[in-house]
Formats: sequence, structure tokens, C-alpha cells
Amino acid sequence: MEFAELIRTPRVDNVVLHRPFYPAVEGTLCLTGHHLILSSRQDNTEELWLLHSNIDAIDKRFVGPLGTIIIKCKDFRIIQLDIPGMEECLNIASSIEALSTLDSITLMYPFFYRPMFEVIEDGWHSFLPEQEFELYSCSCDEWRLSYVNKEFAVCPSYPPIVIVPKSIDDEALRKVATFRHGGRFPVLSYYHKKNGMVIMRSGQPLTGTNGRRCKEDEKLINATLRAGKRGYIIDTRSLTVAQQARAKGGGFEQEAHYPQWRRIHKSIERYHILQESLIKLVEACNDQTHNMDRWLSKLEASNWLTHIKEILTTACLAAQCIDREGASILIHGTEGTDSTLQVTSLAQIILEPRSRTIRGFEALIEREWLQAGHPFQQRCAQSAYCNSKQKWESPVFLLFLDCVWQILRQFPCSFEFNENFLIMLFEHAYASQFGTFLGNNESERCKLKLQQKTMSLWSWVNRPSELRKFTSPLFEANNLVIWPSVAPQSLHLWEGIFLRWNRSSKYLDEAYEEMVNIIEYNKELQAKILPQLIPSLLLEGGKLQRCKQS
Repeated sequence: MEFAELIRTPRVDNVVLHRPFYPAVEGTLCLTGHHLILSSRQDNTEELWLLHSNIDAIDKRFVGPLGTIIIKCKDFRIIQLDIPGMEECLNIASSIEALSTLDSITLMYPFFYRPMFEVIEDGWHSFLPEQEFELYSCSCDEWRLSYVNKEFAVCPSYPPIVIVPKSIDDEALRKVATFRHGGRFPVLSYYHKKNGMVIMRSGQPLTGTNGRRCKEDEKLINATLRAGKRGYIIDTRSLTVAQQARAKGGGFEQEAHYPQWRRIHKSIERYHILQESLIKLVEACNDQTHNMDRWLSKLEASNWLTHIKEILTTACLAAQCIDREGASILIHGTEGTDSTLQVTSLAQIILEPRSRTIRGFEALIEREWLQAGHPFQQRCAQSAYCNSKQKWESPVFLLFLDCVWQILRQFPCSFEFNENFLIMLFEHAYASQFGTFLGNNESERCKLKLQQKTMSLWSWVNRPSELRKFTSPLFEANNLVIWPSVAPQSLHLWEGIFLRWNRSSKYLDEAYEEMVNIIEYNKELQAKILPQLIPSLLLEGGKLQRCKQS
């Protein structure tokens, strides 16, 4: 298929672009295979380049000979195009709809993008499992790299290489895979060097109504326990949902077969519930009535902050089991590809200082999301505006990034990266010129040959010129465990994402960035200048504990 076949009208003059809180811009609208471009001859106006893959929905309306297209984007931006001529407007709208809903992944922009920058580091090879294992191997000799899934035959959503207990051979792993949902047998997620405790993750056990058991599974899980120690199984489903799963062939670990383990149920919502929550939240943020009571009511009704509290609470529980209780844990829900990864990732940010650095966080995204099989292609197919909702669409990764922002906001000095880094990851997960977030697992990415045919996001991010934009000048390495508050007064709406196209938020961000630039190279002035510039700044023990507050 040629893109030209989908573009009915490639160019229209005298198109007027409207954006909230910006002056209208008149210019020429052009459609390419992957971009909507509006350029103007007006002074001091930037060209608008919008990826078709970033378009979530479009609306059309006509007033006389003038047609209007309202484009709603996956990054929550809304723009309006006034197009002279009904036929031109219909043709443009039809073309955008076709180009923004391409069926084949190989027709998407990452397969056509050619970088204009010098590639210093190949991001596809920056965070290989062997390299990550080296970080643990010096601290423990009880674990090994297994290549049992080399051809993705055992588990299609796992990477070819996983870390498992050294005492468990590959044949046992194959048997355990038949006992776990999707073949997702328990693998190492995190090793806590302080006390040797670990976080494992997996899919649910397939116990069914007959109480099926698997001795190899029991042996594998018990192999993670030290002598005389107990472990915790954190199930991210409610007990009722877990019991209902048994009727469908799934289930949970029976106490009689896992006597050294205590099971804890912490319900974390998934799928359409999260999608509906995002839709309600974005609707509240776009409310132009300026009625504070109504806005707060809508915000509360969305339950977005409630979901954040549930996830952070469970992550804190997992971290507490590891650091305070000195117990290893196994985390799973149903598939082990959504809420499970939210909890394992956030627990590591709480426990592990490296995860709060830029490269450490990138490694975390690779290890706990991309290689762990989070289905980005399905979950991020649409955003908050699309009318045709599919069951598998859900803002799981966005919720995780929001949780990270909540922790960063409470401990800004403990993170090497800033808010812009998280926003950038959100944008690229939904629409990107890079191939990093394409596909649903490593098996699909190998079939698509992404490493050979597309550029990695990390190749662009990890250049010094880009890293500067994402590095926090407030960072001071903190080797301690950090414990975020989940009290209602401690959780805030993430303005940088949900109100980012609001003028007041834009000016707040610009003022903040200007302040950061002033003090970036003079940390001695931070304690003196920051309290004067941000009235709500709190200083505790001589360290910055609260930074940019709404």
C-alpha cells in the first residue's frame, strides 16, 4: 500500500490553526504519510508537526463554506483547524482518519525515520539481561541466567534470557511454565543487596477448581527463601476476583502447598476501569466552566488519585516486606503484565537508589516493562478521546509514571531525572519516531526486526545534549530507602501531564525552568534562593523535600 492512496488532498492553503491560549495562526496545511504539518509565513510562529499516530480522535463540523476539524491527541492536546471549502475539509478529515489508524506496525513512522543526530550509543544494546545480571552476580551466587526461553517456546511474553534460582534446572522451569498463566513462571525481578531478599514476579497459578498443584513450582518459589525465613505472595487482585479466576482455570497458591508463604491480596484495578478513569479525568481537566466545586467533584469522581494510592500502597507494602521484614516476595495478578509490573517497578524505586538515576530508570523500564512483556501496542493504542474503546486499552504505564512523579515530588533531591523525563516517556509510549515501545513483547519485536529497522529511544535520550534537559540540578545521591506518603494531602494531580496545555500551567513551568537555570550551576544558593522563589517550598533537615507545588 502507498500512503498517497490514503491522502485525498495533500495540501490546503489559508488554513487557520486554533489552540487554547495561543493566537490563531493562518498557514498552509500539508499531509504526508506520517505527519500533519502547518506552516505559516507569519513572524515568530513555529511550524506544527503532528504525528498521525498521536491522533486519538477527530470531529468535523461545517458553517456555510467553512469546515472545521477538531483534532484530539493521545497526549491530551486539542487543536482546531478551520479549512476553507467543504470538499477539502472532508478530504483532509478522511485522510487523517485513515493515516492515524494504520493496521500494520511496519507502516508506522519508526520504520521510516532516519535520525539527524550522531548515534553515540546503540540503545538496543544498552540494557541487556547479561549486563543487568552482572550487577547482582558480585553479591550472590544463588542465581543464574537461564536460556530456556531462547526461541520464545516456553513463554511468548518473556525475554530469551531470565534470572532464576541456580538450584532449579531448565526442565523444571518448563514444567512450572505449564502451571502458570501464559507460561510466565516465577523469575527474579529485584535482588536487595542489603539483606539478600528478592522480588519475584509471575503469572497466576493454574490451580483451577480441582486444586491442581505443581511440585516444581513449589520448589522454585521455596528456593528463594533463606533458612528459617518466610515469604509473602502479594496478589494484585481482590480475594473475590482471585476465587472467581479458579472457576476459569486460574487461581492462587494454596496455603497447604506453600506453608512457608503468606498470601496477601491487594486489589489494583485494570483494563476498562482505568480507561474510564482516565477519560473522566481528562474531561474534568478540559472543563471550561471555571466552577471549582464542580471541577473538584469531577476530579474525585474520576478515581484517578485513588488508583495511584492503591498502587503506591501496594508498592510500599512490597518494599516493607523486603527491607523491614527481611522477607522475599512473589508478586502476581492474573497475567502478570500490568499491575504486577507497576508494583515491582515502584518497589525498586523505593528500595534501590540506582533506579532513581536516569540510566537506572531506563534499565528499569527495559527490564520491568519492555522485556517483562507489558503489551504497549495494545495498552497504548488509544488514549482518552477515542470513541471505539477496546478491552485491552488501558493507561497502565501512564499510571506508573504518575506514581513515580508523586514520589519524585516528595523526594526531588533523590532523583537524578526531572519531570520532563517522565513526560517524554509518556509521549513516546503513545506516539514516537523510535521503535522502543512498538510491539507487545520481545517475541514480537524480534519478528519485526526492530533492532535492525528502527532507532532506539535510548540512543537519542542518552546524548549529553539531551540528558541536560532531563537532569535535575537538585539531585544529591541518596543511598537510603525512601518511603513516600500516600495520605490524600500528599497526592496531587499531575499538572505537567493533565493541565500541560493550560496557559497558567505553561507559565508556571516556564517560571520554574527559569528558576532552575539560574541556580543550576550554583548549588550553594539553593537553600537561600529557592524558599524565596517558591513560597510553598518546605525545607526539612537542610534538604529540599518539596519542590514544585501546585
